[in-house]
Amino acid sequence: MARQGRSEQHRGDGASDGAPGGGAPARRAGRLPRGVPYFAVLALAVVALLAGGAGGVFQGKLSEVQQNDNTAYLPASAESTVAGNEAARFSASTTLPGFVVFHRDGRLTAADRAAVQAAVTAIRSVPGVAADTVFASYSADGTAAAVYAPLIAKQGGTAVSGDDLSATENAVIDAGRRAPPAGLQVDPAGPAGLLVAFIGAFAGLDGTLLYTAGGIVVLILLLVYRSPVLWFFPLFSAVLALGLSAMVVYALARSGAVTLTGQSQGILSVLVLGAGTDYALLLISRYREELHRYERRSDAMIRAWRQSAPAIFASGATVIIGVLCLSFSELNSNKSLGPVSAIGIACTLLVMTTFLPVALALAGRWVFWPRRPTVTAPVAPGATGAEPGDPAELSGGLWGRIAGFVGRHARPAWITALVLLAVCLIGLGGLNTGGLSTAQGFTNRPDAVVGQEIYDARFPRGTGAPAVVVTDVAAVEQVRAAAARVPGVSTAAGSVCVRTDPAKLSRIPITRGIQGLSGSPQDCPPPALQVTPIDGRTVVDVVLADAYDSPAAFDTVARLRAAVHAVPGADALVGGTTAADLDVRQASVHDRNLIIPIVLAVILVMLALLLRAVLAPVLLVATVVLSFLATLGVCGWLFGPVFGFAGADQSFPLFAFVFLVALGIDYNIFLMTRVREETLHVGTRRGVLRGLAVTGGVITSAGVVLAATFAVLGVLPLVFLAELGFAVAFGVLLDTLLVRTVLVPALVHDIGRAVWWPSRLSRGRHRSATGGTEPELVTAGR
Repeated sequence: MARQGRSEQHRGDGASDGAPGGGAPARRAGRLPRGVPYFAVLALAVVALLAGGAGGVFQGKLSEVQQNDNTAYLPASAESTVAGNEAARFSASTTLPGFVVFHRDGRLTAADRAAVQAAVTAIRSVPGVAADTVFASYSADGTAAAVYAPLIAKQGGTAVSGDDLSATENAVIDAGRRAPPAGLQVDPAGPAGLLVAFIGAFAGLDGTLLYTAGGIVVLILLLVYRSPVLWFFPLFSAVLALGLSAMVVYALARSGAVTLTGQSQGILSVLVLGAGTDYALLLISRYREELHRYERRSDAMIRAWRQSAPAIFASGATVIIGVLCLSFSELNSNKSLGPVSAIGIACTLLVMTTFLPVALALAGRWVFWPRRPTVTAPVAPGATGAEPGDPAELSGGLWGRIAGFVGRHARPAWITALVLLAVCLIGLGGLNTGGLSTAQGFTNRPDAVVGQEIYDARFPRGTGAPAVVVTDVAAVEQVRAAAARVPGVSTAAGSVCVRTDPAKLSRIPITRGIQGLSGSPQDCPPPALQVTPIDGRTVVDVVLADAYDSPAAFDTVARLRAAVHAVPGADALVGGTTAADLDVRQASVHDRNLIIPIVLAVILVMLALLLRAVLAPVLLVATVVLSFLATLGVCGWLFGPVFGFAGADQSFPLFAFVFLVALGIDYNIFLMTRVREETLHVGTRRGVLRGLAVTGGVITSAGVVLAATFAVLGVLPLVFLAELGFAVAFGVLLDTLLVRTVLVPALVHDIGRAVWWPSRLSRGRHRSATGGTEPELVTAGR
């Protein structure tokens, strides 16, 4: 950008640009907005370049600070968290249950059983495994064996990282698969195996996801700009923003200030790439427009920056405040997603409003080759800046024709759009948000899912991941009796007992399998083998009859809580893997009901401040919410019958809402800020048509880019991200192609100047191009 004191007659910039020498001399675009001096923009551009480049190495290190277990998601006040913390006092370490399953189509052979016993010995020697509790058991039909191999998830109060858990589980599987007899199938199972499979699903974040998203962005930018050069600038800027975001997020996650999950890391990547490209498209579109009016590229960029920056900052601020509303969540994972996403958008705003404009201004017109813009309508000397485009723009080009059509058929257009959205709403009844089991959460079939299916088919399903009841010692017998009567609790021997102390058990010969560790109300290990009470409290393990992550198990835990809470003087709390999953599901529903209204209120206030009106923001929010509900309806039609998903997670509507509304409102912001700018000169009805004509191409391109980047989430083999990616992609396209193109412009055109109520624009007077005022113009067909 040129320095502020540079002479207006200096032509070196334009000459080096290759701009035409003829025509009226171009007027300087003026200063940047007050409080934004040139040196500050240049300094921030340098900071963005250096920090973003250096931050690239942190993108590959984010997996080191991920936490993907449900207990890390829950608040300290959750019952399962409190019970888990109490139960942790009874052992030096907290374990994550896991199994190695051995299976043959026929009965196990003697060689198979010898291999199982060898695996027990080998697994006990794996660092990170609770060796004292590694035992083998055999199915009743003799076709399968399971080695119970729990991983140490917390040692001495310090949680083991996801990478370390994954490495330990892989070592366990390697030990189990060490030279098995031919035909013997060996697979992981249980919470440990499924968690490691879940962590492994994010291994593509640093490669497959980013490269696929980047490739799609490049392709779309090539189609949009039809230039072999220009695509590099927005993509490189987005990469810088991603590196800067990764550096900040890594530092905060490592210090414990935020909880980073694999899901939030994946969302961060596509959010920065998608939103960054959107902001770049808006700036570059306005820059190209101004290059037709200003001979000096620096003047054109200053003007473009001044005109596009308010919409970009308003869009970014809306997304930032919208995602920060997740801070009201009960779930730590949701709470942290807000700051993680906000950091990503803030870094994107910094790079796209400093580095990108400086780089483009320094590069010159050649970046648009082979369609370099030339000065065709120079700004007259003495003019304060470029006026809106000529009304003739409505008669030419695709978007001019679309705007003309909307203007001539405004009322039928918005009624038709509403009917189409209403049809989509019919599918809402088919959307199942009751949750998914861990095995159902994968789009593929990892070994852990295969092993879990074999285990569930041949062993008592609840064994290995019992519910954990912490109770006063004085009421322990009443608690055991109450728990044993709960429907859904296993009735097999050894299902409801005071926890066995592995250290005590290790000092005597073990003849029972894993079922013998628990006991039952009638046949429990003797008190000499039970954990020693602490502060008058003890632990009772309750084996469930169903798989730990099944809906039936969740119902059982709910009944179990009601039963033991009713025992007088017990002060009983229920925790364990199933209880933690249940608390996560309940917290997700709570978060959805609380946060959605907050986000709507915040966005409404932001729009009211931006547009200086009340009716227009209400209209925009209503259309975006309708678009969101229509998207959920389409998801209800497609998720089960077409995609084959078993359902959707309870948090899916909340995540889809936050990103669809916060991002979908962007396109209405881009449109309506330009409409307001045009309205000041030509009135509301002509202003909305002109705004649609000049922004249609860039906003549609931005929507396609954002939709494509979120759709890339489907490359990760997780149902939740595949569903979220589809919902955001479809919803963004719906907003871009129907809501912003037809519904909003047609409604604004039909309502007229009243849409700006209660501002002065609603009273029907506006500035004309000559500086005077004239009444609201009525377009043809009105």
